[in-house]
Amino acid sequence: MCGIVGYVGRSEAAPILLDGLRRLEYRGYDSAGVAIVNGTCIETRKCAGRIADLARLMTRHPPVGHYGISHTRWATHGKVTDENAHPHFDASGRIALVHNGVIENYSALREQLEREGGHTFNSDTDTEVLAHLIGSIYQQLNGADSKARLVNATRAALKQVIGTYGIALVHSEIKDFIVGARRGSPLVLGVGRDENFLASDVSAIVAHTRDAVYLNDFDIVAVSRDSFDISSLAGEAGNYQISKVEFGAEDVSKGDFPHYMLKEIFEQPNSVRDAMRGRLDYDECTAKLGGLNMAPADLRDVNRIILTGCGTALHAALVGEYLIEQLANVPVEVEYASEFRHRNTPMSGDTLVFAISQSGETADTLGALRESRRKGFRTLGICNNVASTIARESDGGVYMHAGPEIGVAATKSFTSQVTILALIGLLLGRIRHLSTSQGSRVIEALEALPEQIEQVLKLSDHVRAIAKKYASADGMLFFGRQFNFPVALEGALKLKEITYLFAEGHPSAELKHGIIALVRPDLPSVFIAPDDAVFSKNLNNIEQVKARKGPIIALTSGNGSAHLKNIASDVIEIPCVSDVVAPVLTAIPLQLLAYHLAVELGRDVDKPRNLAKSVTVE
Repeated sequence: MCGIVGYVGRSEAAPILLDGLRRLEYRGYDSAGVAIVNGTCIETRKCAGRIADLARLMTRHPPVGHYGISHTRWATHGKVTDENAHPHFDASGRIALVHNGVIENYSALREQLEREGGHTFNSDTDTEVLAHLIGSIYQQLNGADSKARLVNATRAALKQVIGTYGIALVHSEIKDFIVGARRGSPLVLGVGRDENFLASDVSAIVAHTRDAVYLNDFDIVAVSRDSFDISSLAGEAGNYQISKVEFGAEDVSKGDFPHYMLKEIFEQPNSVRDAMRGRLDYDECTAKLGGLNMAPADLRDVNRIILTGCGTALHAALVGEYLIEQLANVPVEVEYASEFRHRNTPMSGDTLVFAISQSGETADTLGALRESRRKGFRTLGICNNVASTIARESDGGVYMHAGPEIGVAATKSFTSQVTILALIGLLLGRIRHLSTSQGSRVIEALEALPEQIEQVLKLSDHVRAIAKKYASADGMLFFGRQFNFPVALEGALKLKEITYLFAEGHPSAELKHGIIALVRPDLPSVFIAPDDAVFSKNLNNIEQVKARKGPIIALTSGNGSAHLKNIASDVIEIPCVSDVVAPVLTAIPLQLLAYHLAVELGRDVDKPRNLAKSVTVE
């Protein structure tokens, strides 16, 4: 969601902070601002709107200084206004603070400060309350070391806070010094030469350094030009490791593509290949997933699996339910992470939980992971960031190796997650009942995927023509059966996310149980109907829509094309593949359909309204 960038070094801070904010635009925001210490005071520039608006403001009135903090805000408390944009100040005007997260008890803290006297608030935000609280405590503390005072004031204030935070703050009278802290909202320290950085996402600073420390919850970091110190909220020395970031600035650029989303759609041959790399055991006809940290005997003892996630990750989990149950014959349940953490799900000791999140920082999924582990269940992660909170707090897991995903609408992360769930199904199946020949066929299907994805991507122009044809439609219905029902849900989600049109995904057979009332000549229905065991059932549903003059976009394969060419309004033909890998291929034309329709409608594909890439608040 919101983005934080901080810098302390020998260079001018303004261009570095602004560049970092631009690299975080994909996270979703509605206002932006910077606070730079110029030697005597803090110069602040902030405004509602895009970073381009902030850049124009900074061009007209350039802030000068070698250290500062910056922020992109996604409104939680208070309307989208210049006054509510970050940074916010304490009562003295000498401390500036930026904040990601939600301070749940900010009203009580504000009343406490108002009773204390001397506090006038200029915004509606919870963040300004935290700034005032830190400033008030700073004034009350004694000690000649102003840096220690600021750290201790931050520590004392955060002990009173209920909620989540990733913060960075500066003091106008403390030279070359930034304080950061996190709880439930990501914060990373970038380590450079004679300069250091803070950011909510490493992609903001990877152009300047590849050395990073991923802070843990309740860490407080004191950052100077040539040093840093990490401690806990309790005041103990913090444990940390400097990690090498696996990608560079070139990996988070659009290259020759007009949008990140389209770039990432076309990266899927490689991202799926990388999800499988080194994980296929040809001799044993199984998968090798050492990161699970479970011996075969432990895996055999698993008699129930729960997959949990949000949004696209939840849809991948739904595909995983079909995959694992078919390949391994193990009961699987899929839970919304936001619901799982708040309800008393009956679970036995032989239950294995997987938390699925591209970022590894999704607040609800992280909460579900913690709740599962709190109750003593082995909980594994499937995520794309090896240094993320979910990766660090889980009992093991599988890293996606998809590379940075910048587009807000998830694409390659979905197909990577589905691929990994197929590997998990193969591994569990082979230690139970799946024969070597069956395992070998699954491996052959997986190996063929990257090349088949390349074939599907060649349909982009055809899908663009279909998108143009239906650009005047005010929505779409998506239908699929079995493995492809979750793909229908995902196709509808992609359309909603970036076109803002009405869209619904349903099992095809549910058509006659109420949904058919929505069918009309100006509302297209997208049917995912590959040439598989349930094709004839899908065909029957398609005929029902046809009889009611509903336009039909049919996604099919093999002999399905011959059956549908005179029934469907438009046909998209993909390679004929096994059920186990079909959802990877069927998802991609729907990603392209949403993308091309959004472009045709003039939507901001990479920055869709109201959305954020990584939802790190509840």
